Parts: sequence; C-alpha cells; structure tokens
Amino acid sequence: MQPSAPPFDERLTAPRSWWFIAFGIGVACALMLLPLGTLPMLAGLVGGAAAAAAAVSSYGSARIRVVGGALVAGDARIPLSALGEPEALDAEEARAWRTHKADARAFMLLRSYVGTAVRVEVTDPDDPTPYVFLSTRDPKGLAAALSGVPAA
Repeated sequence: MQPSAPPFDERLTAPRSWWFIAFGIGVACALMLLPLGTLPMLAGLVGGAAAAAAAVSSYGSARIRVVGGALVAGDARIPLSALGEPEALDAEEARAWRTHKADARAFMLLRSYVGTAVRVEVTDPDDPTPYVFLSTRDPKGLAAALSGVPAA
C-alpha cells in the first residue's frame, strides 16, 4: 500500500466549444417556439440552453483523484495496492488503447476531447479487470501520483 502518494486532482471539463453548442441549442429551441409568441420563445431559449448546459456540465464533471491510498476515477474507487506500475500514454498510444488494443473488461474513463491518458494494470487476482485506462491532461503527473514518486 502507498498511503504517501502525492495528491492528484483533475476535473475533465468539457471544452469551451461545447458551451457555445449548448447556447445554440437554446437558440434553436427558441426559434422552434417563435410562432407561438414571445413568451414561449423566451421560455424555449432559457429552457433549451439550461437543459443543454446541464448535460454538458454533467458530462464534464468526471474527476480523477489520488487520495487516501486510493485512485478515485468517476464512480470507481481502487486501492493503490491493487494497481501495478502506471504507464503515461501520448496521444497516439492512447488512441491505440482506446480502439484496437482495448479490452472490453477494462475500466475506462474516456473523454474524446482529452488526447493523452494513463494506463495501469490491475494486479488484484480477485478482480477480472485487466487494467484501468484514464483520459487525463496530465499523464505524467497522474502516473507519478499513482507510483508515489514526486512529479518532475
């Protein structure tokens, strides 16, 4: 067990362009309700934009943390003692592990707008999960936190 692992905390927020798309959905809802009058149009603008913004915010709320001797990724909590050596992946290698190298049994926290990732073998013999794949903007920092080595 590695309780002295450096803390790591990252929120995989959605890109800015998605927020513009959410506003555009609100405008589209407003235009659909325009024939019904001004108030329905305003309600469509506010309601459509709010619903789309809530969806973007929900999707972008995934967090990856290394805290208390455990990796917390989304809803998963994995003790560091059950993990092997982390491997920081560049964009090309991460794409390969998301596609043709992927194992259907693996735990994957994917975000298409984050190019880099970390892959960690699961060493617990009772766990059928072969590895954990996490999209991250700071693969070296996450790998350092998982291995208990201070980031360079």
